[in-house]
Formats: sequence, structure tokens, C-alpha cells
Amino acid sequence: MKILVVEDDPEAAAYMVKAFQESGHVADHAPDGLEGYALAREETYDVLVVDRMLPKLDGLSLIRSLREQKVETPVVILSALGQVDDRVKGLRAGGDDYLPKPYAFSELLARVEVLSRRRHAPAAEQTTYRVGDLELDRLAHSATRGGKEIALQPREFRLLEYLMRHAGQVVTRTMLLENVWDYHFDPQTNVIDVHVSRLRAKVDKGHAVQLIHTIRGAGYMIRDSAR
Repeated sequence: MKILVVEDDPEAAAYMVKAFQESGHVADHAPDGLEGYALAREETYDVLVVDRMLPKLDGLSLIRSLREQKVETPVVILSALGQVDDRVKGLRAGGDDYLPKPYAFSELLARVEVLSRRRHAPAAEQTTYRVGDLELDRLAHSATRGGKEIALQPREFRLLEYLMRHAGQVVTRTMLLENVWDYHFDPQTNVIDVHVSRLRAKVDKGHAVQLIHTIRGAGYMIRDSAR
């Protein structure tokens, strides 16, 4: 992790920076709120550790300013003010965690690691895809166009899902063979052409706007216009 420590007490700051480095992380130090604000905006950090009482710009004002500038780096607030009201103020200012002083570095490290994991956790997989008035719901395993359900066979559903996941992009035969049919080679079969033709009949038939397009010499594309 890359961590920014914003702390005006030189001994406390040196202790934290050294401890983070000994734990295998990179740690920078800002001695006041203004420098901390500048570094947090200019550099990319995984977590900020911010003392509440800082010269030039106090910790809560620093955090509010960062949030106003759309800087969403997780923040652990350190403070000798440990009452419930103090913690609530810190969290409402945009802090993600609040650790009263005195504290054990092992606890601070654990909290920093948790915030970093949360930030870098993979986004939830998309479950619904839309192209024009065509909608596919992976959880319900259903597809509709203009609100009318389309009856699809399992392979047709996988084919449509893959095309919609890559809407606006050319999808090659090889990509379809590897991701829809699980073939890692071209068996010189017209299975793809047959399935795309059937799928096109179900999706586009009776509609003025055609969504599934053949890109000559390249593959197929689903898009909401013929451009």
C-alpha cells in the first residue's frame, strides 16, 4: 500500500512512517493540513491517516475539502478526542474510520489494511445489459425487447449475453468459439452462423431497428443503430 500520514507531531509521524515501512508499505508524511491536502490531491494513495488537530488546516476541514474535490481515498482519523460525538463528527466530515489516541499500531495497521481491501475489491458483476429497447437479465435468465419476452435456448442466451456484454464492439468468431462454445480452435463449422441467424430472427424480426449486425470479414456486433 501507499499511505499518506498527515501528522504534526514529528515523533509520532516518524514512528508511524517507520512502522508502515517495516510492514512492507510505502509511507509519505505531511506535517500540516495544507501540505496533506496538496499531497492527497496530487498523488495517488491507498489510504490517508489524518490527525484531527493539525496546523494551517485541521483534519476535518482537510477531509471535507478532499471530498468536495471528489477525492475518495479512504481516511483513518487519529485523535485524542474519542467521545462518541467526536467520532460522529469525524465520520460525517468524510472519514471512513476513527481511531482514538493512544492507539496500538497493530490496530491502526489492521484498520488501514481493511480500508485498502474494501477500496480495491472487485466491482459487483453486472447482471443486467441493455442495448436500445433490448434488455437481458442474467439473474432471471430472461431477455425482452420492447417489453416483450424473447424465448431463447440456453446457447442462444449465452450468445446474446456475450454480444451484449461487448455491445458496440466487434466480436470475432474465435471469441465466440472460446467464450460461448468453449472451443479453443476453429473447427471449420457453421455453428456460429446458424446460431446468430436464429438469434437475429428472434431479436430483430418485426422491428424497424436492427440490433445484431454482421461485420464482413471480422465478426458480429450488437448496437442500437446501423451506424
